[in-house]
Amino acid sequence: MSLSLQPVRVATGWDEEGMLVYGEQERLLAVLTHLSADNEVAPDHWYLEAGFGLASGKDHPIFVDLDAALAWLRQCTSHQAPPGRGRPKALHSLG
Repeated sequence: MSLSLQPVRVATGWDEEGMLVYGEQERLLAVLTHLSADNEVAPDHWYLEAGFGLASGKDHPIFVDLDAALAWLRQCTSHQAPPGRGRPKALHSLG
């Protein structure tokens, strides 16, 4: 699946660098936030602020880099994923 990115500022109160991730037909799949080097939990990692469609859920995974986040989103939205199997595992989750 082809994904497109749009840089955005996210009003989190601390880490504002983010990306909107679009899938097929320019549908919004996710809002990702880049955690700063000063972040105590996962410095310089990417955090799923919000996922939509097959990327939605109560978990908010953290990824080691943007490529890992995009790979996870591709896996979430893959038509090859078995139904009812849940989402793929990420690095770890907050929440």
